[in-house]
Amino acid sequence: MGRMPKVTRADVTAAARNPLLYIAQRWTASPTIVRRAALAALVMAVAIVVTGGAVRLTGSGLGCPTWPKCTSDSLTVTSEMGFRGIVEFTNRMLTYVLCAAVGWAIIAARSAKPWRRPLTRLGWVQFWVVMGNAVLGGIVVLVGLNPYTVAAHFLLSSALIAVAVVTWQRTQEGDGAPRPLVGKAVVQLTWLLVAASAALIAVGTVVTGTGRHPGDSKDVPRIPLDWTMITQLHADLAWVVVALAVALWFVLKAVDAPAGPRARARDLFLVLMGQGVIGYVQYFLKTPEILVGLHMLGSCLVWIAVLRVLLSLRERPEVPAEVPAPADSALSHA
Repeated sequence: MGRMPKVTRADVTAAARNPLLYIAQRWTASPTIVRRAALAALVMAVAIVVTGGAVRLTGSGLGCPTWPKCTSDSLTVTSEMGFRGIVEFTNRMLTYVLCAAVGWAIIAARSAKPWRRPLTRLGWVQFWVVMGNAVLGGIVVLVGLNPYTVAAHFLLSSALIAVAVVTWQRTQEGDGAPRPLVGKAVVQLTWLLVAASAALIAVGTVVTGTGRHPGDSKDVPRIPLDWTMITQLHADLAWVVVALAVALWFVLKAVDAPAGPRARARDLFLVLMGQGVIGYVQYFLKTPEILVGLHMLGSCLVWIAVLRVLLSLRERPEVPAEVPAPADSALSHA
């Protein structure tokens, strides 16, 4: 084995003062590592939503009845708390895994050569959204699973997924100014699709807040709306999103758009069809837990697919690195 590098007091001071800079000066992350780190953060953002759904669907929302501790006397779950306590505590622990994934994405972006400052900033945005949602999750527990806070918790998770998708996309392109690949009307139609999808997700949280699976077997408050009515509104919005997706697909073909946007529009349509089937089946089967969980996963996939369509409508070229002029050339110009 080779000798271990000698760590000086100056190294320790530099690492404590700016650990990201210290790592970046001694290690270079390849573009592949940066892409994989960004993808890992996105996967964990989806995973935390799915496991959060499992907490609600198993009635484990108050499995750990307080926060940040699991009980007033214990930081971790105890044997007396049973299965529900384990489910809730596991979901809390996955937040640390998510933080680690986001932290790895930040380190990788900072250690790329040349340093891609926008990627690092996007990573920090993800980090602070995670921190904010962790605090909001604690509030959800402290207020006894109030449905409005539960809805806000899910919507903030959707915002995290959006930032993670943008970050992942940016790792696959340059830092030059964006250049549109389609006309302004197509971009406007896509933004309408994004807005309709966001409304669909928001109304979906209201459906959850009025229906079954409140998250605990105790008397959990529900949103005072008719579940059938709000479910019908949710279904109507879903058809609006499908119609917009189909229209966009045909428009992209009609204007002979590049293959990338057309492929993303096709993928979105397929994801919407799968999500629609799950939605209608769970409705007629009185929302069984497994299908509700799949529907939550489908909601994340639809949101990702919509955002990928939007991001595919432009390209960002690489920014050429500045090459310093030779010394003799510089002197002659002087």
